[in-house]
Amino acid sequence: MTIEILKPSDYDSIIGELNDWWGGRNMVDMLPRLFFKNFNNTSFIIREKNVVAGFIIGFISQTQKINAYVHFIGVNPVMRNKQIGKKLYTQFFQTVRELGAEKVECVTSVNNETSIKFHQKIGFGIVNADFVNDKGIAYFRNYDGPGEDRVLFQYNLK
Repeated sequence: MTIEILKPSDYDSIIGELNDWWGGRNMVDMLPRLFFKNFNNTSFIIREKNVVAGFIIGFISQTQKINAYVHFIGVNPVMRNKQIGKKLYTQFFQTVRELGAEKVECVTSVNNETSIKFHQKIGFGIVNADFVNDKGIAYFRNYDGPGEDRVLFQYNLK
């Protein structure tokens, strides 16, 4: 497996598989081509034998240079449980730390238990919020618009 900088030419191979990776859920709308064109220095892809194993798209905040944000991370379902997500995050952490970031944030859906457990396992903390679900997970109501509740994670790079 090799980790490389994500290139605009990677868009078609990822976007063609994305909804299948999420069990048919529409995720394509969350990942426009602009991310592949404008955030290359902090976004990465892993391939195994020319098959996309996973990718991460993140960036340094333009207004708060000590903050980085991961917009999207995806791992090919047939290649899960091979530490691909962890490898992608490790590369992202190293890169943004070298660029001066001190913390990384990301969000996930309140119902995405797999994502919540994964982020906690690799060291992200859940940011305290006003609401808590029946599993004890703090979340922000309507974070990404009406009905779009999110769990906010933070990882300290220092």
